[in-house]
Amino acid sequence: MAPSTMSSTTEKEQQEQAIDDWLPITSSRNAKWWYSAFHNVTAMVGAGVLSLPYAMSELGWGPGVAAMLLSWVITLYTLWQMVEMHECVPGKRFDRYHELGQHAFGDKLGLWIVVPQQLIVEVGVCIVYMVTGGKSFEKCYTVACPDCKPLRTSSWIMIFAAIHLLLSQLPNFNSITLVSLAAAVMSLSYSTIAWAASAHKGRQPDVDYSKTASTATGQTFNFLSALGDVAFAYAGHNVVLEIQATIPSTPDKPSKKPMWQGVILAYLVVAICYLPVAFVGYYVFGNAVDDNILITLEKPRWLIAMANIFVVVHVIGSYQIYAMPVFDMLETFLVKKLRFRPGLPLRLIARSLYVVFTALVGIAVPFFGGLLGFFGGFAFAPTTYYLPCILWLKIKKPKAFSFSWFANWFCIIIGVLLTVFAPIGGLRSIIVNASTYKFFS
Repeated sequence: MAPSTMSSTTEKEQQEQAIDDWLPITSSRNAKWWYSAFHNVTAMVGAGVLSLPYAMSELGWGPGVAAMLLSWVITLYTLWQMVEMHECVPGKRFDRYHELGQHAFGDKLGLWIVVPQQLIVEVGVCIVYMVTGGKSFEKCYTVACPDCKPLRTSSWIMIFAAIHLLLSQLPNFNSITLVSLAAAVMSLSYSTIAWAASAHKGRQPDVDYSKTASTATGQTFNFLSALGDVAFAYAGHNVVLEIQATIPSTPDKPSKKPMWQGVILAYLVVAICYLPVAFVGYYVFGNAVDDNILITLEKPRWLIAMANIFVVVHVIGSYQIYAMPVFDMLETFLVKKLRFRPGLPLRLIARSLYVVFTALVGIAVPFFGGLLGFFGGFAFAPTTYYLPCILWLKIKKPKAFSFSWFANWFCIIIGVLLTVFAPIGGLRSIIVNASTYKFFS
């Protein structure tokens, strides 16, 4: 090879390395194992945990307990697969979900299989959290000061967005560790408030565990919708590889060991958050429980206000965790494809525009959470329940009819059923509630 060709190749590699050192996912690789625990808890435990008792009331004891436990086991298994596949090729790290997809299905197909689903989940969650954050702010205000003049929800969403305009400038995952830690602690706190306050209230004398819908059709649709709610409560896999990319790795000490330690701790926290809230909440209130258990409790005002503040802090952290891979895709596209110069001005403009976009959609469509039950069904279940299994079968090629082969096909069948049936329940709830939906409310 001619010296000039070699030098140009080296120069190109150096430029690529310089860009990777600037991009948020690959810029910092000195994370500790407990960082992954915070990030995974923040990514997985959503404010949706407060609606789990309501989902239980539509499912009933048997199917409800089975759905909660089965989802926990399946998603822990698929998360383990993602952690294992991060370095399935010696000397190479798949730092992003779509890179693993490209390795399994080829550059073009892999990109088209993974990126649209990942973007639906991440952008969708960011919009929902914009609305959730704004509404929780509003609840804190109305509970703490019932006589004060109320502000429109859109004003609260704008206040929430202003916080993110600042936080979105933090360059990478490691720089938001403290935000993520605060969010993880808050999720544990408001979950504990929810189930402990329910337990303190005690089982209601007129508690009823029968289904709320009077017709078989209504019961079936509610069942499917609740199944979707439970399944999507465990959807945090879209950011797993991106979190693992921040952990240092050597041939002697691969990143999967500390990452797995973090995942185990995160899943124990998830169990502590989810299972008591779902089971205690349903046991105490039966089918009289609201779709947000804090509303049902009607406990001391200060407790409800405090729980809502915790929700706000948690949602601030979750928004940043889900936005970081989007920032990475956005900045990669701008720098590598459109040849923009990497630097602070580009980051400031690109990230601010994304935050403004999610806020505007949240303000325009405040019922977006209802839509996500429908659209999310097409993306949450695949990326969490069975895309990791398909990748595993394609990359690892386990022996036919072995335990691994059966386990993967079981997860794929469950996941496909969720993808088909959960959106049906979501679509019906949109149709039923369409009359109450108001744009720019």
